[in-house]
Amino acid sequence: MANRLIQSISPYTQQIQNQFDYSNGEELNKILENGTQAVKKQLATPVHQRSELFLNLQELLEKDKNKLGELITQEMGKPILQSIAEVEKCAQLCGFYAANAEKWLQPRVIEKNEAGEKRVEYHPLGLILGIMPWNFPFWQVFRCAVPALSAGNTIVMKHAPNVPTCALKIEELFRVAGFEQGVYQNLFVAEEQVEQVLSDDRVKAVSLTGSEKAGRSVAALAGKHLKKQVLELGGSDPFIVLPTANVKLAAETAVKARMISNGQSCIAAKRFLVDEKIYDQFISLVKQELSVLKFGNPMEPSVNIGPLARRDLADQLRKQVQQGVEAGATIEAEYFFETDNLNFVPVTLLGNIKKDNPAYSQELFGPVFSIYKFKNREEALTLANDTPFGLGSSIWTNDTEEQSFFIRYLEAGSVFVNSMVVSNEALPFGGVKSSGYGRELSEEGLKEFCNVKAAAISFLP
Repeated sequence: MANRLIQSISPYTQQIQNQFDYSNGEELNKILENGTQAVKKQLATPVHQRSELFLNLQELLEKDKNKLGELITQEMGKPILQSIAEVEKCAQLCGFYAANAEKWLQPRVIEKNEAGEKRVEYHPLGLILGIMPWNFPFWQVFRCAVPALSAGNTIVMKHAPNVPTCALKIEELFRVAGFEQGVYQNLFVAEEQVEQVLSDDRVKAVSLTGSEKAGRSVAALAGKHLKKQVLELGGSDPFIVLPTANVKLAAETAVKARMISNGQSCIAAKRFLVDEKIYDQFISLVKQELSVLKFGNPMEPSVNIGPLARRDLADQLRKQVQQGVEAGATIEAEYFFETDNLNFVPVTLLGNIKKDNPAYSQELFGPVFSIYKFKNREEALTLANDTPFGLGSSIWTNDTEEQSFFIRYLEAGSVFVNSMVVSNEALPFGGVKSSGYGRELSEEGLKEFCNVKAAAISFLP
């Protein structure tokens, strides 16, 4: 593949910024071989020495957070302050695993007496394939790579094709931080080459963050070759507001939770379920919050909403809203930005969505609020769970019994009470149902790509 097919295009200026070649067969083989050889060095390196490298990486991220944030915004269009915060979050993640990996990887003694010892040890699987999306071009990569590398694996990272400069910069950061050659490598491959990489015997497992369609394809291929998988797929997260909630705070948070990354987040609140007794109050407060948001150039710190990452994504979202309206949904409010740039889409409040409406079951990946009214908590729970997805959920109530009810019965990988859903390094992250399986982050994320090895030792007389 000699043609330069990977392009970095600014969502705001719509100008080509960079373009790169796909890896050819020889280059790809060398990358996989380097990763395989580096596994041996990783296995022989004490955990505390690996942790020191993550502290180096943390320092680099903190030092260059403004420039790295600019790179994120230039390639995928989120507001600059959010991009800088994303880099800061990656730095925090590095420090977190540097502090905890050695403790979590200690052998777990099951039984020990004069006859012998039974214990569990945690060893790396080997070379991991990461397949990551564009909406958090640093955080998604670090969320995958840092736990895997802390456990002693190596990784080849196939990043989204519209953020190639971010991909190369991340590889450079790992190298400058002191990681051995082959431990972290960028992979510029086309979709048809992913099957070749995943089928290669040198690759032992795969972690994908992406669409449900991509997840099913990768899962089928990984299953065919009996390889471990972690899949973090789509979400249509419910944001449930009950009468005992602080309605003003809930409305303020609802806007933040929906608009993060210009609405392009798998864990963004997407479906807003509001008790009928506070519905009008909540919607009025949401409209107030939205009315003061500023559209425009995402490089300007005062801007809250930038363009969507690609034109095709913006077109798809406009089409979904139109189909929803044609099926009976109503547009309760729209907030426009006058521009010829079709990567911008209106912020839309979509109401009166019935079960037979396509908007009821689809993930709307952009600044669209799908709004529902309920009469009681049982109806709220039914609405919340009536989706193929199950990633995150946010419940707003000051009633402790209601909190326990929703934490128990919501079908989701996480439940946040009186706050928005976030991925936090201390909590395992992942979903159920069509949102995928496996966990990233926390101790669970560290051990996803470990060989959980049983060791039984008999003491000889």
